[in-house]
Parts: sequence; C-alpha cells; structure tokens
Amino acid sequence: MIQRIQSLFLLLILPVNIGFAFTPMFSHAMLDPSGWLSNGLIAALLFSIALTLYTIFLFRDRQNQMRWVKRAMLFQVIAVGMAVGVFFTVGHIGMNLIEEALSVGLLVLGVLLQYMALHYIWKDEELVRSMDRIR
Repeated sequence: MIQRIQSLFLLLILPVNIGFAFTPMFSHAMLDPSGWLSNGLIAALLFSIALTLYTIFLFRDRQNQMRWVKRAMLFQVIAVGMAVGVFFTVGHIGMNLIEEALSVGLLVLGVLLQYMALHYIWKDEELVRSMDRIR
C-alpha cells in the first residue's frame, strides 16, 4: 500500500488539508457573519479528507480508486473555491496578503497532489492491462 507513489501522494494530501486549519485564511472564514462560507469550507475539507483517507485503502481496485480520487478532488476544488470566496469577501486584502495567498496555495497543492495520485493510478492500471495482453 505505502510503497506505491500514488499512496504517498494521497497521504501527503492529509497534512496539507489539516494544515489549512491553522492558517489565517481559515480564521477569517470562521469570522464570516453569514456562516455559509465557513460551513461550506469546513464541509468540503472534511469530505475531501475523509474520501482521501478512504481512497488510500482501495489500492487493490484501481478503477474504484480512480473514481473515489475524482470525487475527493471535486470536494477539494470546492474548498479552493470557498477559500477564494473568503479571500475576496471576508479576508483583509493587503494586510496579510502573503499569508492568505499561501493558505489558498495549500489547497491548490492538495488539488495538484490528487491529480498526481490520479495520474499514477491510471499509469499503474495501464501497466497492468499491458501485462494482461502479453499473457
């Protein structure tokens, strides 16, 4: 399970998403007066973390693993959208611009890691299919 590169990418997504909770962008999201940005951001991050954690243990069924990575990536993209919404509405642009941009960058890094995991799962599946043709 851990010896495959896609499992390492999936494992790296977890600290990236959890680390977002300790950034200024997350604290700005919690100050949202309407509450829909903070609730949506937390829900999207929790779904992404849960689906990524579940996906790590699907290493024997690559087709199913690719489907679940795509679903987790959808929630990660939703979290990026919510974070950008917080950045432009609740965030104090100019005061902590670099820290807030790096906070959004963490979520974008999570999307990139999920894409890399999906790519390597697909390459692994293609390798298995080519070996089946040789037999």
